[in-house]
Amino acid sequence: MSERDAATERDVFLPVAAQPSVDALVEQARLGEELGYDAAWLPETWGRDAVTTMTCIARDTETIDVGTSIMPVYSRSPALIGQTAATLQEVADGRFRLGLGPSGPIVIENWHGVAFGNPLRRTRETVEVVRQVLSGEPVDYDGEYFDLEGFRLRCDPPDPVPPIETAGMGPKAVELAGRFADGWHALMLTRDGLRDRLDDFERGAELGDRDSADQRVTLSLTCCALDDGDLAKRQVKQHVAFYTGGMGTYYRDNLARQGHADVAHEVYDHWQAGDHEAAIEAFPDDLLEQIAVWGTPAEAREHFERFTDVDGVEAVSVSFPRAADLEGIESTMRALAPP
Repeated sequence: MSERDAATERDVFLPVAAQPSVDALVEQARLGEELGYDAAWLPETWGRDAVTTMTCIARDTETIDVGTSIMPVYSRSPALIGQTAATLQEVADGRFRLGLGPSGPIVIENWHGVAFGNPLRRTRETVEVVRQVLSGEPVDYDGEYFDLEGFRLRCDPPDPVPPIETAGMGPKAVELAGRFADGWHALMLTRDGLRDRLDDFERGAELGDRDSADQRVTLSLTCCALDDGDLAKRQVKQHVAFYTGGMGTYYRDNLARQGHADVAHEVYDHWQAGDHEAAIEAFPDDLLEQIAVWGTPAEAREHFERFTDVDGVEAVSVSFPRAADLEGIESTMRALAPP
């Protein structure tokens, strides 16, 4: 594993938007390693699959942790996820972290053709089955969604066992992370909103008799550092408006839950009506400053530092707006690299 210190770790969340090649993502991870980032996370939506890409990244890096954030629990069986985690841990020589989550009904139903059902229960059962698989012992599980018995890994179990972390925005999802997972991935949260969810996470850790000191909270921030600070702001605002208005109701409700219901519903309504420009304009700058980072490299770095001292957060992850190009991604990574 990469060396750690007591300071807040700094991760890089590789772009969710389409990239020109797998090689481009590998190069971004290698740059992250060169710049001293602690971990490189890769999401899986409807572009390149995370497993193949993460294998290439693990093979081409040496010290940076690598992980999935998130791998949806609806697109693979829990046993396959366990096998995949064991294999990636071997390929990464102990640097792999497994990030899981339900994604959302738009992706799961419209892309995978699977009923969304009860995402909290399915996530919990997936985590529990994956733990059994990674133990190397025979899997014996009787749940609401999964009923398995009689098989065990046909290879040596991973040593060390990779951490299993989950993503969530609502109180119950975050409580579930604290109770059953080794970490929680947070996003689109103000400091006050994050504080409320950290309480949920700690309550879950108590319910699960977990030591929260052994768990990791990662806050993901949409960041853009460009010489043209106005363009950086535009890309960030466009990104958060898209997620609030165009990716179902989860992000909308997440902002509403934090006391910004009027903004969340206005952005959502404009986007759903097809007026994307009005949706972008409806997102106020003062709220944007609380959940994202933008500006010239110097401005963005100063703004980013405001998020590195949140009590209870072990890592802050630099992510990128959907419109970011390769030059913008590199500029942002260099501007916000660990000191």
